[in-house]
Amino acid sequence: MSTSSSSSSSGESGNPSPPQAPPPGAASGAAAAARPKRRCHDVFWLVVFLLHLLVFGGALALAGLNRFRIADRFNIERYTNQTAAPRSRSAGAPEPAPPGPQVKFSPEKAPASELTETYWKYYGVAGGTGTVLAWAWLAAAAGRRDGGKVVMRAAVHSLTAYLAVVSVLCFWGKHFFWGVALAVGAALHFLYVMSVLDRFPFTMLVLQKAVRMVWELPDVMRVAYAFVLVMLCWMALWSFGVSGIVAMHIPNGGQWWLVLVLSVSLFWTGAILSNTVHVIVSGMVFLVLIHGGQAAASMPPKPLLKSLQYAVTTSFGSICYGSLFTAAIRTLRWEIRGIRSKIGSNECLLCCVDFFFHIVETLVRFFNKYAYVQIAVNGQSFNRSARDAWELFQSTGIEALIAYDCSGAVLLMSTILGGLITGTCTGVWTYFTQSEKAIMVGSTSMLMGMILLHQYTYATPRTPF
Repeated sequence: MSTSSSSSSSGESGNPSPPQAPPPGAASGAAAAARPKRRCHDVFWLVVFLLHLLVFGGALALAGLNRFRIADRFNIERYTNQTAAPRSRSAGAPEPAPPGPQVKFSPEKAPASELTETYWKYYGVAGGTGTVLAWAWLAAAAGRRDGGKVVMRAAVHSLTAYLAVVSVLCFWGKHFFWGVALAVGAALHFLYVMSVLDRFPFTMLVLQKAVRMVWELPDVMRVAYAFVLVMLCWMALWSFGVSGIVAMHIPNGGQWWLVLVLSVSLFWTGAILSNTVHVIVSGMVFLVLIHGGQAAASMPPKPLLKSLQYAVTTSFGSICYGSLFTAAIRTLRWEIRGIRSKIGSNECLLCCVDFFFHIVETLVRFFNKYAYVQIAVNGQSFNRSARDAWELFQSTGIEALIAYDCSGAVLLMSTILGGLITGTCTGVWTYFTQSEKAIMVGSTSMLMGMILLHQYTYATPRTPF
């Protein structure tokens, strides 16, 4: 009653009371209400990834426990040692010799080379080496103002030399296939560097700008640390299962096929975690740029937590979907572009390469790394985000700048170099203790090192806004 009378009297006197200021957070709340609510996209691929974690996690635990301290605990090898049906004996052929007495080995007295823990320690060293290299890369990139220059020089100049050295070591160890493969890799890397040498000054500017952003956002590094810990936990289970497979006796190259399937699983899981970090960083950097700084008054509260929430809930299905294809298509595009620039006047070969180039360009329109920025900002599905990002680049005329930028290739070189160092350290130790398993353990350790370093390189916001 008194409030209404006082307000009416003030209106009659011609001196209206001043309007009250809105409570703190009302503006940001109104802006959040005006924004459309995000919904989940690409749910099918989210379900596929979760089922993949359950199936492969159970299989890895079973394979590791099968030979942990006791050889063939669950008697799995009765399914792997099945022999083929005997062929029909031709006329006049001698009778087969009767089978000799079967020797049974006690599981408790199995040699060390047939147990999981024998190989698990090698993967433990690989995980530790990869983590140390990733922290060293992060200290060089984000801990210095000229970190972009340091990273680029180390990646470009060291990778060719290291590939050549490891190739020589493989030839010395009489592993001729791997020696030839690494030698060819060193030659291809050298040719690629020579073909894009004129782009490196611009690439260095892009990396230095990205490093300065990381320098000003220390919370982003904490997110990268947390996701690396998650990846290490999954790698502990993965290496436990792979150690059990390496210790098994599977004929006809069955071990290599199993390790290959598990490596694809590890690569997809690592790519999903890396791209999740990329979405979180992209959302955070977008907010900082659009509001004019992290300390701006218009900055929404807890922006990093909001980006994290979107990345692991509504946008996670799109991240799972894109992580299956973007890396392979991006690498194929780099290779075809490098070959296309060096063909010369051979019209027949140029026509064939142009055909594949246009196919890859069409795929890039729907599968590209810039989709993750659109996912972080707008929360759209992966294919729509990739298409919108590519059309935006074409309409604004910065597609040529993106094609000229080699920062993604430089970060990939850093990832490969870190994986090679990790695989070499583990492979050399394995060679002097279990020489027949050195290549298998070394190659899978290389993959672990690459994935761990990949987690940190994706904390660098190299995508242009």
